[in-house]
Amino acid sequence: MSRRGWALFIAMCLIWGIPYLLIKVAVTDGISPVTLVFLRTVVGALILVPIAAARGSLVPVLPYWKWIVAYTAIEVALPWFLVSDAEVRLSSSLTGLLIAATPFAGVVLGRLTGSDDRFDARRLFGLVVGFIGVGALVGFNVSVNDFGAAGEIGLVAICYAVGPMIVSRRLSNVPNIGVVAVSVVLPAIVYAPLALTHLPSAIPSPQALLAIGLLGVVCTALAFLIFFALIGEVGPVRATTITYVNPVVALALGVTLLGEPLTIGAVGGFALIVIGLFLATRRPKRAAATVEKADEPLVEAR
Repeated sequence: MSRRGWALFIAMCLIWGIPYLLIKVAVTDGISPVTLVFLRTVVGALILVPIAAARGSLVPVLPYWKWIVAYTAIEVALPWFLVSDAEVRLSSSLTGLLIAATPFAGVVLGRLTGSDDRFDARRLFGLVVGFIGVGALVGFNVSVNDFGAAGEIGLVAICYAVGPMIVSRRLSNVPNIGVVAVSVVLPAIVYAPLALTHLPSAIPSPQALLAIGLLGVVCTALAFLIFFALIGEVGPVRATTITYVNPVVALALGVTLLGEPLTIGAVGGFALIVIGLFLATRRPKRAAATVEKADEPLVEAR
């Protein structure tokens, strides 16, 4: 990987590892989940739409509006709300760790939909190890009252696995920046009526306002621009390996900045997830080379 590739890779690992911290700061200050999603998408749209328009990437997406609506609902509108709602009860670090189950959902869905026929004993063992890791995270770190929130994150992991499948199978010939621009505009429109009726009674704290701004500017607009550059530099397969590092960033930030506990269950569970990910998603060199050439870019929002 080139120096530019490494720089882009490190940037994405950090950028998509911090949303969970920022979301926790915002919801703890009294920002409702629906209002937070609305504000984040508005800020992102104000940046991405002009860029997409300048590149002529908006008009080509119009014929694909049905699949773009489906992608938006599955990759942005629903999961961003669920994550914000879950973090009212869960720590930011635990949320980031649980979302590490996304690649497992992708492996299973790939097998069920017939897009992945390389499902050997090693990958099956990796799935088992990974799911044991997820179970350890939930069992040791989630109280009975918070199982619903953990379930929300499980649904988010599935959504984050389905979204890229829609892009690669149905939107592969559409400008990515156009798809992403539209996918932040639509939730802003849909959530506006609820968000405006759930505005906080008092002006949010400077920390909460900063968190909202960073979510929209850095974790949405800038993140997508850098991610597309990373795909162009190293290819779609290697670009998505940021999934291995994001949870570590979320854990480190939650523990150091928010004083969230670092438990044995979290460390052990995440270690099992990483081992399982390596086994379940690693392809033979020949197959990996083939996929690197043929696979389409994957858009994975956070």
